[in-house]
Amino acid sequence: MSRILLATLGSLGDLHPYIAVGRALVARGQQVRLATSVDYRTRVEAAGLEFAPLAPSIAELGDREQIAQRFFERWSGPRRLIDAMVMAPLRRACADLRAATEGVTLAVSHPITPALPLIAEGRGLPWLSSVLAPYSLFSTSDPSVIANLEWLQRLPRLGGWPHGVMLDLLHVTMRRWERPLHRLRAEFGLPAARGSLLIGGQFSPRGTLALFDPALATRQPDWPARTFVCGAALHDAADPLEQTAASEDALERFFAAGPPPVVFALGSSAVWFAGDYWQHAISACETLGVRGLLLTGTPLQQRLPASVAAFDYLPYSRVFPRAAAVVHQAGIGTLSFALRSGRPQLLTPAGFDQPDNAARAVRLGVGRILPFRRAHSHARLARELRALLGDPSYSTAAAEVADRASGVDGAGDAARRIIEFMLPQRGPPG
Repeated sequence: MSRILLATLGSLGDLHPYIAVGRALVARGQQVRLATSVDYRTRVEAAGLEFAPLAPSIAELGDREQIAQRFFERWSGPRRLIDAMVMAPLRRACADLRAATEGVTLAVSHPITPALPLIAEGRGLPWLSSVLAPYSLFSTSDPSVIANLEWLQRLPRLGGWPHGVMLDLLHVTMRRWERPLHRLRAEFGLPAARGSLLIGGQFSPRGTLALFDPALATRQPDWPARTFVCGAALHDAADPLEQTAASEDALERFFAAGPPPVVFALGSSAVWFAGDYWQHAISACETLGVRGLLLTGTPLQQRLPASVAAFDYLPYSRVFPRAAAVVHQAGIGTLSFALRSGRPQLLTPAGFDQPDNAARAVRLGVGRILPFRRAHSHARLARELRALLGDPSYSTAAAEVADRASGVDGAGDAARRIIEFMLPQRGPPG
């Protein structure tokens, strides 16, 4: 029996796929250690996995609403996230990962755990990289929608070169942001890296597990070598410290009281800076005369009309398939559950990979896009929902995509490839 280390940082959307892969590995007889923020210890241990702390904790970053606003700021947000999550705690993260790699046969890194490849390379420990969304593969042959630069997608006659120019600029910019990483690499006695360690340098030459559904992206010639599209790795259990029985009973009563509602969800990060979004969602439902179900992250401090219910948390797998439509922020985890629901979607991306995820969903014909900064308007929400619910083509496409996704087991496929990689007689996964 081998012990495998999975490392991840970020929101629940970054945690849950690795819990899913870990559980699939355990089911196949492996031991799994999951290194992540200490805030998630109970979730990891409740899933039957060994927990290892990895700096930083979410709590130490400060007030969640302020954190989310800083990280999702249109232009400076990505730099702030990298500084707070990677650069500032870098040496603590290295110490944590040195301890976490003890007794490990193989490690799997997340895009913002760049200390793990350094430690693995220094120790001669085999490691695989992973990504959760096509956006993280930085392809110019299949250009991703870049937040705040969506206009690049309107230049089809110019081919991929505008995106290539932006990617070159990103490499230069990222090299400046990640100087502490390069200094640490030198301290480890490792050869200097020519490019960015958070872009090309995050990918293992041994292989990369792409934990998103193949419907969203097909293999590209400029993807990292040995990239395997496993499919979405799904897990949506509640925090074991939370009491969910009363919520589930209230949910069933609400579903039984009327026709399927429009479900509004903002994932586990955008939800923290929702502001007056929920009030606009309620008003849009009233304008259209439809029922609404809000997944708000924190309790709403207001009276709700009888046609609307609000819950802090509910498993998407239980809620989305029973919706009339799903309105969500297009985080890759939320999108993966929405694609399996067979329901039309209104996608309200806020930043990072979300605009690209939303664009890929729209290409599948399952929904429409209303950027989050414009979704704070009941009139716009109502208009887009009216168009979505009034056009049966969205429901037809959603049902077709759900049928294709039903056969995808991303966690199981990733676990199989990891195990195959460790078999010397088989070599790297094929």
